[in-house]
Amino acid sequence: MKFDQSYFDEIFAREADPWGLERHFYEARKRAVVLAALPSARYGRAFEPACATGVLTQALAARCDELLAADVSEDAVTRAAQRLRGSTNVAVRRLQVPAQWPEGRFDLMVFSEFLYYLSAEDRAQLALRARETSTEGGTLVGCHWKRRIDPAIPLGDALHEELATALGWPCLVRHEEEDFVVHVWSRDGRSVARREGIVAGG
Repeated sequence: MKFDQSYFDEIFAREADPWGLERHFYEARKRAVVLAALPSARYGRAFEPACATGVLTQALAARCDELLAADVSEDAVTRAAQRLRGSTNVAVRRLQVPAQWPEGRFDLMVFSEFLYYLSAEDRAQLALRARETSTEGGTLVGCHWKRRIDPAIPLGDALHEELATALGWPCLVRHEEEDFVVHVWSRDGRSVARREGIVAGG
């Protein structure tokens, strides 16, 4: 199956909230887990590819001075922009990641629920782009479904293992449940307590 722009445009044309991001407590709780896993209270510049309708984007915006959200689907971008129209620190763009990548460097990148839709070659390119455009203390969050979507698509655990190897950064957070997995990697390998001077070695 080819997961291109037309595939996702068809999904968003059929339903306003195709993955139940606004309907399910499961999704609201998962967003809370992702936000709680962030090792800094605030970030300067952040990037969230595959933002869909911007539900997670809206939550991330409160923690970022500047947030760029992107999606391959024009419908998704339109809905996300409408949702975030009052957030002056957020920009929403249509990008085909990783072939199209924004300029500049990022303190935070959030890869949520989209690695399944990339080829192995694109996933390798994505990791390279992330490494090249992260700041000195850059952080990357991965959050993915652990259940089988398609026989040809790797599970979330395997996708995160692949990403971790490609990044080569210390892992600060590992959160795993029956349904999903969250990892946080950072160039700054210090724990939150060390960063804040609560324990020695910061």
